[in-house]
Amino acid sequence: MAIEFSTNTVKLDINGRVAVLELNRPEALNALDVEMIKGITMNLKEICKSDEIDIVVIKGAGRAFSAGGDIKTMLSNSNESDFYHVMDDIHDMIVTLYSMPKVTISAVTGAAAGLGFSLALATDYIIAEPSSKIAMNFIGIGLIPDGGGHFFMEERLGETKAKQLIWEGKTLSANEALTLGLIDQVPTGDFTEAIEGKLQEWLNKPVQAMIKTKKILAEKNRPSLLKILELEKYGQFKMRQTEDHQEGINAFLEKRKPQFKGK
Repeated sequence: MAIEFSTNTVKLDINGRVAVLELNRPEALNALDVEMIKGITMNLKEICKSDEIDIVVIKGAGRAFSAGGDIKTMLSNSNESDFYHVMDDIHDMIVTLYSMPKVTISAVTGAAAGLGFSLALATDYIIAEPSSKIAMNFIGIGLIPDGGGHFFMEERLGETKAKQLIWEGKTLSANEALTLGLIDQVPTGDFTEAIEGKLQEWLNKPVQAMIKTKKILAEKNRPSLLKILELEKYGQFKMRQTEDHQEGINAFLEKRKPQFKGK
């Protein structure tokens, strides 16, 4: 399989009908920078071309699935056109993952936060270690969810609960997220064995029928996802101009509690 965009920040391993995509910036808790986002997208698009692959697993190297968008990227892309380009790259990644003609699993260890959690939500099934931490925590730096976060949270929780959880920005344990319906499985035994068990379950099903159901629902929901991604792009740019966002970033870098003013 030839990948047009090569990067060490994403690793691809293919074993029979299963492709495993590993986010590989463990030193940064797999924070999503532009290089990694493009690498994920290009790998997913290549996987889409293969008739041999039926299932895709996304996981993170090291101690986390993904701690979210790279803060340094946020700080460096102050130019309006650069920001929109980054957001478009995020949109391409999310739409490709959500609509790809394969069934997809997120294997969450450690943190899945912010954009990292939006990435996980774009897959068909989320399995998380009991010690995992789940957070849609953009509010902590005065921002709104992106990567389709509004779309996926509403799909899983309904509008009212999605708003409340987004506004709260609380970090959830894996079992709390499971109870809410944000994720699908928290195994009590060995995590690797649990993933293998789910893979074998799906491999023993008429998986093309599963994929067809996915494609029908994804095609139905695609206009809504695209609309929300556009609204998030322009909304996020506005939020980046606020005093509260600057305070949130400064507080994050200074490791203190932010003092927001609603401006």
